[in-house]
Amino acid sequence: MISSPVSRYLIAGSLKQVTILPYNRPPMINQPGGNLIYAAAGVSLWDTGIGLISRVGNNYPGDWLTHISSWGWDTSGIRQLPQQLDHRAFFAYEDMETLSKNSPIDQFTAAGLPFPKELIGYQSPPEILDSRVNPTHFSLKANDIPADFLDATAVHICPLDFLSHSLLPPIFRQGHISTITLEPAPGYMHPTFLDSITGLLAGITAFLPQESIALSLFQGRTTDLMKISEELGAAGCEIIVIQRGSRGCLVYDHRSHSHWIIPAYPSQAVITIGSSDAFCGGFLAGFRQSYDPLTAALYASISRSFCVESISPSYMLNVMPRLAQARLDSLRNLVRKL
Repeated sequence: MISSPVSRYLIAGSLKQVTILPYNRPPMINQPGGNLIYAAAGVSLWDTGIGLISRVGNNYPGDWLTHISSWGWDTSGIRQLPQQLDHRAFFAYEDMETLSKNSPIDQFTAAGLPFPKELIGYQSPPEILDSRVNPTHFSLKANDIPADFLDATAVHICPLDFLSHSLLPPIFRQGHISTITLEPAPGYMHPTFLDSITGLLAGITAFLPQESIALSLFQGRTTDLMKISEELGAAGCEIIVIQRGSRGCLVYDHRSHSHWIIPAYPSQAVITIGSSDAFCGGFLAGFRQSYDPLTAALYASISRSFCVESISPSYMLNVMPRLAQARLDSLRNLVRKL
């Protein structure tokens, strides 16, 4: 695998072989995907020098790894395990707002399309709570991180299992990494994990949950997003950003106890898969360049706006810098402080 000279940014996440049935568009069969790619593309809109950390089986297409490295990303942190693993993921849009991950056979039948051989035997992963003690094959560990990666200064940890999210931040803090952002996964955003999550947040620069799982974590306690962000910030996290998709985001800076609402940039959405990951990648780039939570969230929102405009994450790699900056300047005027 090809390495870039220096990685200023690290992204830890998962790689997938993705099949998507978009709404009123041709299907995408067995394409490179996963939160790792979308988050890295969200950074690439603004900067270079990205190192990737992930685990894949020996059946993950080697030419895909070569293609990913051709985008200028350091893939030396992608560890190929000696066994085969199932990297497949399936998504279908019933309309522009309703996304389903279930029953690919029924979805292809309803669309009048032949069922692809790449999905034979595929079953959607069950929605169960993460284990606090048992790792999966995809759980990231200390020996998955190349030693020179710890010379980076900023890292984003994509949605992974609870054990990965517990183990990785202390490892990164042992190097030169001063900025650590993290997007939680649904598998542990549950009230029974609340005490564990507050422990996880100590020393995290920014925590970026999607609204639905932030509400899930505080189920039965509150639905007030400002109160949720304040409680999470009190656990020792500097910045809380609650992602609200097409409704923008809520930003809370615990140091100044300030809240802002940022609307979503009005893009012509084609697909939303990966948009929260692109958002987080944009936040990482924006924060490293400004060390300002509001500016970082604006970068994040613009990364998301480009992500939803195309079915391919590589679209973000070819955006003209002037266009990204123009959107940033436009959106800055719409920020509302609470």
